[in-house]
Amino acid sequence: MTAIRAPYLEIAVLVLGIAILIFETFTAKIDKKTFAYAGIVGLAAVLIASFFLAPESPGQPTTGFWNSYTADPLSIFFKRFTLITTIVVLIMMIDYAPVLRSAANRASNLGEFFSLPLLTCAGLMYLVSAVDFIFIFVSLELVTISFFVLVSFPRRNPIALEAGVKYLILGALSTAFLVYGITWIFGVTGETNLQQIAATFASGKIDIRAATFGAVLVLVGLGFKIAAVPFQIWVPDVYQGAPTPVTAFLSVGSKAAGFVVLLRVLQPFFILPNMQRLIVIIALLTVVYGNLAALPQNNLKRLLGYSSIAHAGYLLIGVACFDGRSVTFYLVAYLLMTLLSFATLIPVAQQTGEEISDFDGLAKRAPFLAFAMLVAMASLAGLPFTAGFFGKFFIFVAAIAQKQTALVVVGILTVACGFYYYLKVVRAMYWQSSTNESPISLTLLSRALIILLIIATFFFGVYPQPILNALKH
Repeated sequence: MTAIRAPYLEIAVLVLGIAILIFETFTAKIDKKTFAYAGIVGLAAVLIASFFLAPESPGQPTTGFWNSYTADPLSIFFKRFTLITTIVVLIMMIDYAPVLRSAANRASNLGEFFSLPLLTCAGLMYLVSAVDFIFIFVSLELVTISFFVLVSFPRRNPIALEAGVKYLILGALSTAFLVYGITWIFGVTGETNLQQIAATFASGKIDIRAATFGAVLVLVGLGFKIAAVPFQIWVPDVYQGAPTPVTAFLSVGSKAAGFVVLLRVLQPFFILPNMQRLIVIIALLTVVYGNLAALPQNNLKRLLGYSSIAHAGYLLIGVACFDGRSVTFYLVAYLLMTLLSFATLIPVAQQTGEEISDFDGLAKRAPFLAFAMLVAMASLAGLPFTAGFFGKFFIFVAAIAQKQTALVVVGILTVACGFYYYLKVVRAMYWQSSTNESPISLTLLSRALIILLIIATFFFGVYPQPILNALKH
């Protein structure tokens, strides 16, 4: 097969998303789910094509877009990560479609609902390849604007509209910080390319205080995207109010791309004094706040929202130690266990609701879904033989290697705290009784998806090597 240039992957996804949007406008009589299936097939084709990319030339780390775009192993890995995430989200959207077709949301246009994730996917793929601040900003805005629309898509649902407004306002504020920081860094260094900024910092011919101030502003802007404390205030309300598949997409896709950008941005910034110490402090605050705030939650989506803040804290531990492999594996584990949680939540919530009490007695009326949620909660808690266990293990090993004792101690204590609120869901499913004994139907495609996620969670929980070796190629 002919080798494919990496930028063609994003172009193909963009063309696919725009084509679906156009066809949907002029084909009113076609079942809208057809466009979701078209998106799934198209993204699967792009995913397969990603394994036939032309190799980069030695000594040529960036290609095209005026040296703003890289196709290094890290970016290629996370392009595939993003494609898989979007495929899973589209499958969940098919299950969620009846909610949008309800009387309260009859004005919703499902064709747009199925095409917007493709545009978001293209933005995320560009984002993980961006090595220039201007390109990072443009890619980030493509992602953020798409999410603005998706979060508030049920236009007649006041909770979704409130979530969209909060995401819009705080997103705009974080963008302002990011733009100001980029402008400040450009004023100090005269560069926007990350490699050239690193060379300028290494030369020592800059104002250190001015450069540090600009770096802090950039971190504030990125802190919103990854839900790090103190920039996390949007997470619980947006996660609860947004359509469930969109919440899953926000939780996994946006967070993964944000951490890849953070790793790239911090590479030159770590030369600056006290920058690592600042990341350590943010990591400690994030992991403590996320776990403590999750303890009293009774709504599962809200619990998973605070949980995502806690997991951002664990990921920041890996970032503070600048261990790309541990961060990468943790993100893969987070992908599996979070998408498994939301894929299980959607059919249950349609019959009963999103409260933890709505899962009472689930093991009797839907044993397969109860087992899937059990696996997801066990992996999120970090039990052995699940991907979540190795995710936390590698993060803590990296912290020990860097002699970050405070991160290790606080991290382990908060993991113990997490066991309580994750096992609340398990207790509801297996130990609480319920008067509702109606079975829950599940499509064949969704059942196959859940089975694959369960298998992958256990597979990488006993054999993590494929992910750890992925960035070597």
